[in-house]
Amino acid sequence: MVSPAASAQPLRRRASSLATRLFLSATAWVVVILAITGIVLSSVYRQGSERAFDRRLNLYLRTIIAEVATPDAAPDQFQSIGEPLFDLPLSGWYWQIVRTDTDKMDPRASRSLWDRKLPRLEDQGVELGPSGVRQGYVEGPEGQTLRMVERPVDLGADGKYVVTVAGDATEIFEETRTFDYYLAGTFVALSIGLVLTTIFQVRFGLAPLKRISDSIADIRSGRAERLEGKFPVEIAPLARETNALIEANREIVERSRTHVGNLAHAIKTPLSVLVNEAAARPGDPLAAKVLEQAEIMRSQVAHHLERARIAARLTVVGTITEVEPVIEALRRTMEKIHRDREIQVRAEVAGGLKFRGEKQDLEEMVGNLVDNACKWAASRVFIEATAERGETALLRIIVDDDGRGLSAAERAQVARRGKRLDESKPGSGLGLAIVVDLAALYGGELTLSHAPIGGLRAELRLPAA
Repeated sequence: MVSPAASAQPLRRRASSLATRLFLSATAWVVVILAITGIVLSSVYRQGSERAFDRRLNLYLRTIIAEVATPDAAPDQFQSIGEPLFDLPLSGWYWQIVRTDTDKMDPRASRSLWDRKLPRLEDQGVELGPSGVRQGYVEGPEGQTLRMVERPVDLGADGKYVVTVAGDATEIFEETRTFDYYLAGTFVALSIGLVLTTIFQVRFGLAPLKRISDSIADIRSGRAERLEGKFPVEIAPLARETNALIEANREIVERSRTHVGNLAHAIKTPLSVLVNEAAARPGDPLAAKVLEQAEIMRSQVAHHLERARIAARLTVVGTITEVEPVIEALRRTMEKIHRDREIQVRAEVAGGLKFRGEKQDLEEMVGNLVDNACKWAASRVFIEATAERGETALLRIIVDDDGRGLSAAERAQVARRGKRLDESKPGSGLGLAIVVDLAALYGGELTLSHAPIGGLRAELRLPAA
């Protein structure tokens, strides 16, 4: 079962991605802008539909007012005013004339209104507009929404009237709804197009950064030494400074190597003088003590200078070493060195193995292990190199011998610097200690255990390329 922390890691990586942040921010702005634009356009279209509807109502209103103002106009003379909907019962289109200067209002209305009455906008608190007309929405006789225009008319001695014309507002709502559907469809298609364009722009815009990332990976893996190619003006300084950093790193390493060599020569000469002077006085206890301490100093200096040399070399970016040629060369060399004891050295190396480090460091580590195995082996030494795949790629090198092996306590002691379990064997006792230090500097490790063929197994894990 995947833990919540593990499942949250991809989300955090996506949230910290520059491409994701650009895409989400652009998409958010697209959605906000299109939503605001859609609301504004829908409102503008609705207002335009209302104005067109009001112009139609005002046309009927002026026609009715003109008929009312005619002194000899008969009540039935302007019943339809040219619109059949005013004659259809409860059609949603109505007009009404109410006299307001007498107690007896005696309203006149279109046949479509039958015996019903229209509400007054004045009673609902609607103020007169600049043109002297009230406009608004009311509820009609059948419960439908009506768009109404209302105008007070003063005919002097002929009386005061309120003339009202109303039409079914469904036309406005349906037109607006249809427009909204088309608008939404258009904006959805437009948003999809803008999102796709945003994806393309993000990918195209960040392509130089991806190229720099790939180039740096090539430098780290040893396939390139510097960032090559042309980059956009905004990215070119980054590439230039990265190349300058790589060059400065190489120069620092070279200076460190020079200083280490100079220090080695500077210290070795006084030590050699001390050793020679002490050796010229045999039997002198002081000379013996000087020889003893000088040898300790010599081994300590050699060890720490070697570590300094290795640490300086490890700062070089992009060094990759083929594993198989190194092991094969060591195998042949060790067989020749130990030919008098007839030691057989066999090696099995998986194809394509690469060590993320310098060749001479790999030779030193594996060479010390194989040399140690050959010294203690009875007749054969076996070398195996494989790859381990996990969170990080690792190189696994095993060296087995068929000697007497070591106990757990001896294995704990043997990797200590200068520790030798058998003084009859040649060597300084620094071999395994150097391997341990070198492996640690590369982020690897050395472990000792019992070999299946009877002796000691040395298992070395190192970073693979």
